[in-house]
Amino acid sequence: MKNLRLLIVTAALMAVALSASAQSKIASVDMKKIFNSYYKTKLAQAVIDKEKADLSKDIKDMSEALTKARADYKQTLDQANDQAISADERDKRKLAAAEKAKDVNSKQVAIEQYSRQAEAQLSDKSQRMISNLVTEIQKAAADKAKAGGYALVVNSANSEAYVYVSTETDITEAVLAQLNAGAPIDVTKPAGSLNLSTNAP
Repeated sequence: MKNLRLLIVTAALMAVALSASAQSKIASVDMKKIFNSYYKTKLAQAVIDKEKADLSKDIKDMSEALTKARADYKQTLDQANDQAISADERDKRKLAAAEKAKDVNSKQVAIEQYSRQAEAQLSDKSQRMISNLVTEIQKAAADKAKAGGYALVVNSANSEAYVYVSTETDITEAVLAQLNAGAPIDVTKPAGSLNLSTNAP
């Protein structure tokens, strides 16, 4: 008798759960598509591309200065070994060559440090931009979901997490239209290389 009551209660709870589940509306959204088509992603990529170009130019200028310093060092060292000049003059040039060697080493270290720091800062800035963009997109998707009465929105770009996602309740285009309303740039052009993981929520 006790087992029968437990079975009835369990069955009733399952029926309630199934009923609630059936009434819940679920939508899908392609976060990767929205990210790549969002006009702010393109603007952010333009900023990153400009900073990368500036970094490349700086490193090129520094490398050219290093090449010149190496040439000056070699020339001075060759002169310091010239037997046609006096011993005193050779000693002076050896000292000058030693100073130029220090300059070469200093420039080499400066290039390496600058390159490391600049690339780390650029990577950090890129990640912050991506995080901010994802937050904006998630909010827009949540707003659309609430307006449509959806209880759950799944990321259809995350193919590993779902076996099947229906496109009938996909709100990707609606979210994109909201985000790109009044965009100051051509949103039909693909975004650059800012990468959004397909595992983003």
